[in-house]
Amino acid sequence: MSTFRLQDKVAIVTGSSSGLGRAIAIRYAQEGAKVICADLTPTARSVEEASITTHDFILQAGGQTVFVQTDVGDAVGMERVVSIAVKLYGRLDILVNNAGISIEARTPAVLHLTDEATWDTTMRVNAKSVFLGCKYALTQMLAQEPHSSGDRGWIVNISSIMGMIGGPENPSYCASKGAVSNLTRQMALDYAPHNIHINAICPGYTQTAIFKETTTNLTPWEDLKRRHPLKGPGSPEDIARVAVVLASDDANWMTGVCLPVDGGYTAR
Repeated sequence: MSTFRLQDKVAIVTGSSSGLGRAIAIRYAQEGAKVICADLTPTARSVEEASITTHDFILQAGGQTVFVQTDVGDAVGMERVVSIAVKLYGRLDILVNNAGISIEARTPAVLHLTDEATWDTTMRVNAKSVFLGCKYALTQMLAQEPHSSGDRGWIVNISSIMGMIGGPENPSYCASKGAVSNLTRQMALDYAPHNIHINAICPGYTQTAIFKETTTNLTPWEDLKRRHPLKGPGSPEDIARVAVVLASDDANWMTGVCLPVDGGYTAR
């Protein structure tokens, strides 16, 4: 009997080239999943991650993966990545809607000083992408035979604690993540009769490229460290471990959950 928690499941991870998406894609492969890495480019933003692409890292470790260039805000692109997953591996079991941006981490502003372009771009990448990804993934999950567990699929949306609480000077980001969280709950109701699990992770401040911009332009590192009761800001691996749980049989009786993984930040 396999000890891998995602053995032979087929997963798409958007925004896979860096940060949370990279950590999730690698962890999924380590747990036996066949991973479609979807992003605008295969290369990462950080120097540490840029030495080897996510899909090459997985391949070198003996995993099964392919990179698919994807604009997550484009319907044709999202439909294409689902179709490639099915063409290569015969089905789609898991979708992780991870791709996201925070323009306000670089240029924080209160709402009346926020550019319309910032709002539109943030909503396109952070919220519309979840709608599109789920639209095409759900269509496939409903059409295919159930997984051996009896379930038809697992969707993990990456929201944020900023979808639960307010954050200063980032109105478009907070609004976009609030949309992701409530869309997660809504879809969970509609697709529960089909045994499709739809949950969201709400990360706290996690050490990614966006985090570096946040600590430079918005909230200093020491302030953030004090606000996290447990161990300070998190790492991408902290989120990836929970993403495995939500795509595994351990989440057998879970759907519609927006789960903060935040070192206790929202417990106050």
